[in-house]
Amino acid sequence: MIELQGLTKRYGDKLAVDGLTCTVRPGIVTGFLGPNGAGKSTTMRMMLDLDSPTAGTVLIDGRHYRQLKDPLKVVGALLDAKAMHGGRSAYNHLLCLAQSNGIPRARVAEVLDTVGLTAVAKKRSKGFSLGMGQRLGIAGALLGDPQILMFDEPVNGLDPEGIHWIRNLMKNLATQGRTVFVSSHLMSEMALTADHLVVIGQGHLLADTSMAEFIAQNSRSYVRLRSPEHERLLDVLSGAGFTAVTTGDGAVEVDGPEAARLGELAARHQLVLHELSPQRASLEEAFMRLTAESVEYHAHSAPVTGEPSGPPGAKGGWGADWQKKGS
Repeated sequence: MIELQGLTKRYGDKLAVDGLTCTVRPGIVTGFLGPNGAGKSTTMRMMLDLDSPTAGTVLIDGRHYRQLKDPLKVVGALLDAKAMHGGRSAYNHLLCLAQSNGIPRARVAEVLDTVGLTAVAKKRSKGFSLGMGQRLGIAGALLGDPQILMFDEPVNGLDPEGIHWIRNLMKNLATQGRTVFVSSHLMSEMALTADHLVVIGQGHLLADTSMAEFIAQNSRSYVRLRSPEHERLLDVLSGAGFTAVTTGDGAVEVDGPEAARLGELAARHQLVLHELSPQRASLEEAFMRLTAESVEYHAHSAPVTGEPSGPPGAKGGWGADWQKKGS
């Protein structure tokens, strides 16, 4: 279990993390979300004592990371897949980590096989692709067979097979009772992987809740209906006390009731339905709604036709297609 208690980090005038308090529990995959600049990487670095907090503390199973005798046996982390000596082979890279943490040599071959790098174990990591480097970083995180695992953008550079593999790996680790904490910008992947979410914006905690509750609280859910008897459908809904809105394509949207209840209502009135579908926002839509005021940089559409209206960086020119919030 990971406990953050009033965690704060200031760099000069910039408050990167502001009083962050939350608990990352075992047995589930906890997703860590936030816009760019929200403080996610800084928070994860403080968890591993790579950065010192200005205030507050982080406890790993009740202890500070620096108090762990063999840290890789307690916490496995992938924060930067490039954090390795490029001149060493994949095997020797992991062997150095194992020897420094009292991990048996045999474990190196095991994790190389787990991540699918056995065939290139003797090759230098500087020749690895982004995806191969990512797999090697994951192998390093798994090396000590830890009960706590932290991953920052673990699917970066992986192909579809690799993404499917790491998703199932994280789920399996959680079902074993381990603590799994993962940060990612890929909302579609996070929606398939995480059970619980911790969301921050500009260093503040915005949400600490289950995936289902997060989407329900930060999005609109409604039921979409379509009938060849459009006007009669509206009358039936109105008579039952439901407010219906007609869309541009002739369908009807109703907020509030479950789809089954509306289907039963139509059946009682012998009303033919060509569509009865519950609509729910995606994780991405819910995330965008919650963090709209916490985004540090806002992009704008570039000119579609014609010449740039000014030189790079000039007001209205093609170099000014983004701006920092508040600037």
